[in-house]
Amino acid sequence: MKAKPLMFQVFAQLLCLFICMSVIQAAQIKDSESATHGDDAASSRIVDTYTFPGFKVIQFELPVLSVYSYMLISEGEALVVDPVRDAFIYSDTAKKENAVIKGVYLSHSHADFVAGHTEIVKMTNCPIYQSHLSGAKYKIEAVNEQSTVNIGNAMLKFSDTPGHTPDGMCAMVFGKDKPDTPLLMFAGDVLFVGSVGRPDLMEGTTSAAWLASAMFDSWTNKLSKLPDSVKVFPAHGAGSLCGAHLSDDPNSTIGRERASNPYLKHSKRSEFITALLEGLPEAPQYFKHNAKMNKEGPPPVNWNAPLPAEIKPKLDISKPETGYVVDLREAKPYAEGHIPNAINIANRGRLETWVGIMIPWGEKLTLCGTEKDLKEALYRLHRVGYSAGIITLDSWKKAALPVTVSSPIAPRELYALMQKGEAPVIADVRLPSEWMGLRIGNLLNLPLNHLATLSSQLDPAEPVVVVCNSAYRSSMAVGVLERKGFGKAKNLEGGSEAWIGAGLPVYEAAKSKTDPASATPQKQVKLPERISAAELKRLIMDLPGTFELTDIRPPEMFKDYNIAGSVNADVADVIGNPAYLVGAGPLILVDRDGTLAMSVGGILSQKTERPIKVLYGGLEAYWSEGESVKTQAAPSSEKSAVKAPKSAASPNPLPAPIQEPAKPKKKSAGC
Repeated sequence: MKAKPLMFQVFAQLLCLFICMSVIQAAQIKDSESATHGDDAASSRIVDTYTFPGFKVIQFELPVLSVYSYMLISEGEALVVDPVRDAFIYSDTAKKENAVIKGVYLSHSHADFVAGHTEIVKMTNCPIYQSHLSGAKYKIEAVNEQSTVNIGNAMLKFSDTPGHTPDGMCAMVFGKDKPDTPLLMFAGDVLFVGSVGRPDLMEGTTSAAWLASAMFDSWTNKLSKLPDSVKVFPAHGAGSLCGAHLSDDPNSTIGRERASNPYLKHSKRSEFITALLEGLPEAPQYFKHNAKMNKEGPPPVNWNAPLPAEIKPKLDISKPETGYVVDLREAKPYAEGHIPNAINIANRGRLETWVGIMIPWGEKLTLCGTEKDLKEALYRLHRVGYSAGIITLDSWKKAALPVTVSSPIAPRELYALMQKGEAPVIADVRLPSEWMGLRIGNLLNLPLNHLATLSSQLDPAEPVVVVCNSAYRSSMAVGVLERKGFGKAKNLEGGSEAWIGAGLPVYEAAKSKTDPASATPQKQVKLPERISAAELKRLIMDLPGTFELTDIRPPEMFKDYNIAGSVNADVADVIGNPAYLVGAGPLILVDRDGTLAMSVGGILSQKTERPIKVLYGGLEAYWSEGESVKTQAAPSSEKSAVKAPKSAASPNPLPAPIQEPAKPKKKSAGC
């Protein structure tokens, strides 16, 4: 009787090893930038449509900027909320909905992107509704706390809620039949899902502490007074730099935020201010310029303009003192030959944000790439207010101008040099928090956004190897170093993902705060811990909120039945997204029978010190032991029925449906 479980263990471990090898190889191709932002992430898309009595709200997302925008529709009229600059999706949607755009509402002066309010006015000649405190330099319909705006059967009322910015404003939406009961709130950047807007983006015009204090008042005196049922629609999701620790859920409720938002737990003003100001990521330098553009009124863009003529190839283009060249190709072709001193920002992922981080506002910018890449990049950079000239590498070569080759170094080759004591200086260009968590050796941390300055610590005449997670950022770092006179800068091919995939040892963060050099190399051979169904049940009952329960089955199986409190996630995202490697408590993986979860857990365990646990026997074991499983209600024609899992017979009646299962989460890995 005991032989079967033993054979199953052996089989599961072998399968784990096989999947580990396959997935790690895939991860070398599909790094965190491409995994988090796929081919469709550079375009706006509809997240969902939400129906309320007398009206509906369509939620849009531009993933590469983590921007949410909205269209409120009722009785053939529409209002657009916080639009992005390339505003075609709103006019197209209004046409499909047989609605006329009657106005644009801006919740505040955005800093992380150029808003589309003037573009929509150009299309429709509609009014712009904005706070009376906005200081806008263009024509607006100023709204205050006594103002109302009607869109069909929906009515908007406004509340001054400074905190992220002085002109921050939330709009509550009511149905005409219940004018005193708000149904939803367009929260702008005041209240996010799991977070609040950061107060430090005003560049000295207003202190961060004053705004943080104002945010405390906005929540305590106004927003917290709203009913728990009010649905919260924020202007940003996970990955945005307008806040910290944002959830990837697209919306929330006042009640949920009251109960779970960590910032709103602080009932004392000083504690709230401290929490809000602590550990904020550095804002890109372009933010203040986008905020100014939005306040002055962004000039209209000719989105259908043909590609401009190429800049005449000449050596001056490549000189650091005359401007910047951004090479839009991938790391491999860039390394094989590029315009001297060009910075490699591949035309995928968060291109807009990375250009805004790496290229100082107002500097002359030239893009280099294929015709397709150039067209896409010019389009996308309008979203953050950048314009550029263009050139192709073919034109550069035909002019017989020099090309720089920066061949990357393979992980095993670098490791061999490290073992012999012959390795060059190695600089990890990730954020300090990433570097402290796991690194490939006892090496320097020179974060990419400060590398141009920090490179003064190094000798330009000596070789240097740069590394990040996937070689996306370190390929940029090569160009930064070249601009500083480094003639022997190399990228670690495939980054630390390839290093781990090659089975090479990594270093953990120093255990002692006083002796960072005491870290010792350890080969990551950990396996995930198994947790029984009974143990998981006890955790759910006794220690809710101390762990993260992730179900990696296909969405249709998850909808059929799932454990209360679990969240559905795609296997590839769990494996390739660094966001799953961090967290205050353990990550518990659930699947059908424990096999795939054990494999995925084995992969994650090699990458992180976070406890990774796997439900032993999967949901089949959980079900057979009679545990309570949350189910989704059947269609309306069979509302009294509930679905039982198709993989196991139910020994006991199922409980009544609790709520709609959460949609699959896609965690943000940040920049």
